Amino acid sequence: MKKIATILILVLASTVIFISCDNKRQPGKVYMPDMAYSRSYETYAERDSSKFSMNMEERGGSKIFYNAQPAKGTIKRGEFMPYTLPNDSNGYKMSAMIPNPIQSMTEDEMKEAGRLFNINCAICHGEKAQGNGPISTSGKIGGIANLTLDMYVKMADGTMFHSITYGKNNMGSYASQLSRKQRWMVVKYIRSLQPKAAVAVMADSTMKAK
Repeated sequence: MKKIATILILVLASTVIFISCDNKRQPGKVYMPDMAYSRSYETYAERDSSKFSMNMEERGGSKIFYNAQPAKGTIKRGEFMPYTLPNDSNGYKMSAMIPNPIQSMTEDEMKEAGRLFNINCAICHGEKAQGNGPISTSGKIGGIANLTLDMYVKMADGTMFHSITYGKNNMGSYASQLSRKQRWMVVKYIRSLQPKAAVAVMADSTMKAK
């Protein structure tokens, strides 16, 4: 009996080895192929409408719901803290209560923030944030803010971040050009360009309010 069992085990083992190693170019039989070889899709690639749908009402039916958007409440790896205030008047008002999560920056970080400002902001606001960038002086677009004025010195960091994120008046959103952390860094850099005495007074009043 033991001899027969041993023979059966050897035959079974030989069969498994033969099946899994029949081709050096193939890894053998895969237990869960959908997990081992997941389908990858380009973000803006056209989907097969017979298999995929962007209609929420068709979820769980004969089609796969896929809208190329990240799951709600998630952030991508390496991304900074989420910002969930809506792009409306109430969100703009509430943004004043959001503190800058970046309390201080190193010299290298400040240089990087300055580089980002010069690339994305200086063309309108000017190198010193005085509202005299090339686009402003060309006369093609008016109403460009001088960020060194008292009203912007007194503006909360969160409100400035909100404006950069969603856009304000003639300025469009820079959320696609700058990550959340970079936007907060730019706000910090703008503070360095504003009148020091006024910034100090604003910071002092904020501390007293707490």
